Amino acid sequence: MKDKIKTFYDMEVWKRANAFTVRVYQVTNKFPRDERFGLTDQMRKATSSISANIAEGFNRYHPNDKIRFYHNARGSAGESKSHIILSKDLKYIADTDAHMMIGELGEIEMMINGLINSLRRLASSRAP
Repeated sequence: MKDKIKTFYDMEVWKRANAFTVRVYQVTNKFPRDERFGLTDQMRKATSSISANIAEGFNRYHPNDKIRFYHNARGSAGESKSHIILSKDLKYIADTDAHMMIGELGEIEMMINGLINSLRRLASSRAP
């Protein structure tokens, strides 16, 4: 039997997004110092936005409100991918690490899509 999800931090997708953000913080610690207020900051903001939007969406009552925040989380995952590709192109991240990180983001995006699709089904079943 699955454990009941009572809080956003019980959600597997939030856990994965949060762990990914921790990894990005570790990776960006090795970036050149002159990127501190550039790419480092942008990557950290984009990745932390994924889990933050999942948390905010979870705490919304109406399915359409939840969906809106899950869309924002998915958008932040796309932004994060772009930053990772740039970091790879600038040789701040090894190609293999960048590909693994992009793959992880793809899995997180699929999980977010599952939340969105589930909520859409719920909303349509409640429609008069």
